[in-house]
Amino acid sequence: MTHPRLNTDEPIERVTIPYTPRREQRVYHADPARFKVLVAHRRLGKTVAAVNEGVKQTIRCALPAAQGAYIAPFRNQAKRVAWSYVKQYAGAIPGVTFEEQELTARLPNGAKFTLYGGDNAHALRGLYLDHAVIDEPAQMHPDLWGQVIRPALSDRRGGATFIGTPCGKNRFFTLYRDAAKLPDWSRLLYTVDDTQIIHPDELTALRAELTEDEYRQEYLCDFEAAIRGAYWGREMRTAEEEGRVTEVPYTPELDVTVAWDLGMADQTVLTYWQVSPAGQVRAIDCDAYTGTGLAQVVKAMREKPYLITENWLPHDIKVRELGTGTSRYEVLWDLGVRGTIVPKLSIHDGIAAVRAMLGRTWFDRSRCATLVDALKTYRTDWDAQRQVLKTTPLHSWESDYADSVRYFAISPAPGGRTFGHQSDLVAELNRQLDREAV
Repeated sequence: MTHPRLNTDEPIERVTIPYTPRREQRVYHADPARFKVLVAHRRLGKTVAAVNEGVKQTIRCALPAAQGAYIAPFRNQAKRVAWSYVKQYAGAIPGVTFEEQELTARLPNGAKFTLYGGDNAHALRGLYLDHAVIDEPAQMHPDLWGQVIRPALSDRRGGATFIGTPCGKNRFFTLYRDAAKLPDWSRLLYTVDDTQIIHPDELTALRAELTEDEYRQEYLCDFEAAIRGAYWGREMRTAEEEGRVTEVPYTPELDVTVAWDLGMADQTVLTYWQVSPAGQVRAIDCDAYTGTGLAQVVKAMREKPYLITENWLPHDIKVRELGTGTSRYEVLWDLGVRGTIVPKLSIHDGIAAVRAMLGRTWFDRSRCATLVDALKTYRTDWDAQRQVLKTTPLHSWESDYADSVRYFAISPAPGGRTFGHQSDLVAELNRQLDREAV
């Protein structure tokens, strides 16, 4: 089957590139689906295959000034992982040029193939794309596909490939699951048992060196495996097993508390909470805003059909901006928002507070879908040089959602007031961390 957007009516100059695909890669290349989800174990060659497919689809596109993209979670990661492959394989095409600063390969027919980072949605907004490769989507903000990349493909009917290994049951899992029933979509999954490209002795060594969950995730492509270093993975899995991720309607008789986080990349996250008289904590809503002024955030919050009685604000909200000399606390005050600043506790104290709260927390399945994904995958950073987990969280898209929940958990609000007095809270949290360390 020929892709309807490829220029197959005109003669195509044949170019030999230094790429001999494996059997599994050939199956991927031959798949005619517009959208493909490729789940495969480490070292299969997902990135090599997807880069070659992306360049091919871009240079053969019949539309003028075609644009292809490879998108990794971070731009420096895209450069480190894929740029050498782009130059190696696209470099065999006569007339191609490379722009190192832009990470762009300019192809001889006027098309271009560029590397981007998913952490900077602003760089992607407004683009049109004819083909996109999304590498490790589990590590990107779940809204990036629906709000940025998919619209960029729409008017020119571009295609996309998602590649990665599992990282729990998040949006990547949802894409893989739904690809089996959506038109124009396909999916492939390859474990080491399927491909047999890694020597059995090496697999034996890997099993001895990795935890069972790490091996199952990285080499058996198991979406059920626990995520390495996830702070609340077990608690969120329990919440799903107990049916506490479900429809959680707003109860007008109960007050609503809003926990704010003003986080990285200009992103603001608001989580909306209700607490029953019996102490049941309910996450009823969650919104994230990127590149949005506080006036628009406040307007959106006031349009919610909720009786909001309290706002819990980050401990650093009174820091004055260098350019304006005005703090965000003062901006909110001028907008009529009154709130209480949460105590300044260590991140680890807050992580323990959230863990203590999650056992009695319910989440609305639709309005808090991204929040649930974030809490499942929020995890400690990995020291690649020393091959150990760091003592600090990975600063990624999940961080702002996790911080909003953390602020609610350490607040004196009914759901966060796990202990009667703040000093008692700190003492108990420290005791819990000491017990976990043992």
